[in-house]
Amino acid sequence: MPLSIPQQNIANNTTRFRVAVSGRRFGKTHIAMRELAKAAVQPRQMVWYVAPSYRLARQVLWDKLKLRMLELNWVRKINETDMRIDLRNGSTIALRGADNPDSLRGVGLNFLVLDEVADIDEKAWTEVLRPTLADKQGRALFLGTPKGKSNWLFDLYQRGQDATEPTWASWQYTTVDGGVVTPEEIEAAKNDLGLREFRQEFLASFEQWAGTIYYNFDRARNVQRYEAQVPRAIMLFVDFNVSPMSAAVAVSRGTIENGIHIIDEIVIYSSNTDELVQEVRNRYPTHHITAFPDPAGIQRKTSAGGRTDIIILQQAGFQVKYRNSHPPVRDRINAVNSLLKNAHDQSRLYVDPKCRKVIEGFEKQVYKEGTQVPDKSDGHDHMNDAIGYGCEFLYPIRTAQVSPPASTWSVGTTNTRTF
Repeated sequence: MPLSIPQQNIANNTTRFRVAVSGRRFGKTHIAMRELAKAAVQPRQMVWYVAPSYRLARQVLWDKLKLRMLELNWVRKINETDMRIDLRNGSTIALRGADNPDSLRGVGLNFLVLDEVADIDEKAWTEVLRPTLADKQGRALFLGTPKGKSNWLFDLYQRGQDATEPTWASWQYTTVDGGVVTPEEIEAAKNDLGLREFRQEFLASFEQWAGTIYYNFDRARNVQRYEAQVPRAIMLFVDFNVSPMSAAVAVSRGTIENGIHIIDEIVIYSSNTDELVQEVRNRYPTHHITAFPDPAGIQRKTSAGGRTDIIILQQAGFQVKYRNSHPPVRDRINAVNSLLKNAHDQSRLYVDPKCRKVIEGFEKQVYKEGTQVPDKSDGHDHMNDAIGYGCEFLYPIRTAQVSPPASTWSVGTTNTRTF
């Protein structure tokens, strides 16, 4: 079966790490088999295909791969139990399952295909499979259908879109782009699936995770490179936390009414406020800094001398602005969301693409299931909290004022005056 143009774009690319995000029935299996064969045609190559489970690897690819290798007359030996094909040129193609990561250790690979990546534990890649590519400078192809922005497939895709990651490339194609499924079948699927499910499964869309807190954040809209010279006056949004100590550096876009641009981020693990101050001064030695910290810093003490976090900032020469008490969490979240996009479809909060922790926090922090309580288990809360303190102070959510009813009083039964 020939490749469609989108499939050719993936197959012809020579980048070391390729990420192909696609709708169902795009032809991922066909691409995987061709790429495995292309890698194994070179002598003495170790080539693996890894699916979420051993059973799925057998079900999806094993019989098709064996048949194709036999048709090409490449086979020297087939091991059915181990799902391994030894080729005449000394290369080996093996199928594996990520459901037993320890069984994947200790092998040096030249090429690797990970299929249905969204259903594989990220640690199987970072802790097991990525090291297998190190000594041979092996290459990898990631294939999968999206499962929301909180899934690690989204992170892989974004790496491929990042111009600062030259060894990564990524694509996003719909089911129709694969040329396998007819438009009529696509229309029929619309009747069977909800809008969100259809967009995810057939349009390869990274649908917003249910319960996302910063639902107004949109990379295409809110992520913009800061091109101007950094002004002398900058803002520092701070969340006091030992690990990590988190702060975002922001500047006004001409005037504070025009909004703000987050141009830098500082994340220091196992740290304290003194170290944060030092890092800020290292980066911005001559700037006038206005800090908008967590109000809890008026009491919290991290220094050996017993100074509070607020005092540490003040003694460093920062102008410090904060509420006397914590603003409600809901107000902080609403302030940020309204800056990301308000009811008039206007944005006043932008993020430089180098601020990856800020972007990740906006995209991935969710509410605990069934509640309006932010989930803090994944660590996305620290930077979001820091930004929330600054945004709520600068752009507080104003409660609508209801005019009191006019006061009336009567004299007798005929004269009525309204004040």
